Amino acid sequence: MPTLADIRRRGEQRLQAAGFASAGLEARWLLEAVTGLEGGALRGRENDEATSQDLLLFENVIGRRLAHEPLARIAGWREFWGLRFALNSDTLEPRPDSETLITTALKYLPDTQAPYHLLDMGTGTGCLLAALLHERPAAQGVALDRSLGALQQARKNMTTLKLVNRATFVQADWAAPVQGQFDLIISNPPYIRTNEMDELAPEVVGHDPYNALFAGADGLEAYRQMIPQASANLKPTGVLVLELGRGQAEAVRRLGEAVGFNFLALVVRPTR
Repeated sequence: MPTLADIRRRGEQRLQAAGFASAGLEARWLLEAVTGLEGGALRGRENDEATSQDLLLFENVIGRRLAHEPLARIAGWREFWGLRFALNSDTLEPRPDSETLITTALKYLPDTQAPYHLLDMGTGTGCLLAALLHERPAAQGVALDRSLGALQQARKNMTTLKLVNRATFVQADWAAPVQGQFDLIISNPPYIRTNEMDELAPEVVGHDPYNALFAGADGLEAYRQMIPQASANLKPTGVLVLELGRGQAEAVRRLGEAVGFNFLALVVRPTR
């Protein structure tokens, strides 16, 4: 019977032959995932014989990775802001780049004990709102998404993180009226142009939901819908924090100014 080290090396070789740049790290991570030997525990057990279940599970995940399924999709979760968020087919996979949204938002929520009222438009996994609620323990928030499947996943994540009692979940589109006035509205909406689909990695375009990625021919459709509604829902001193794609800052700023915004915190992300 091969050892765990043997099957890890075989997996690494297959990934390397297929052109995966981090084949060694990925093979080890996948083996840790299927054996449960995480956090360095695998290193002390690599000479153990692999069980038949280890072989079957590892073969399955290597095959999925060779088909360009993202590691987080294989595992079923992704870490964001030091918290773990389960995924489903209706949720965008959280990216570390989007943590800049949280860093930016917290600057405008300076009182760690204030009862801030927050709105996350297009919540997906709930990662943005959950991170803010985690950092501001007296705050409450509304998680809005047009996808029922995404909202259900966000609620499950908030429950796991023991934040669900401070969150309300609303199924609605960007432009739908939302009750309440908010200290801060945050969003990572779709902003990729539809003609850019061929430029995306297969891990993205093949696994993230289409409606969480693409926003019309110019990538601005979600902003056109959400910014007027956000303006109506912000307190006079409130702040709108948005993620957007490269080259969109000026167009989004003009959309905001047209409905009376005197400040927009724009977090520009160059790629998905």
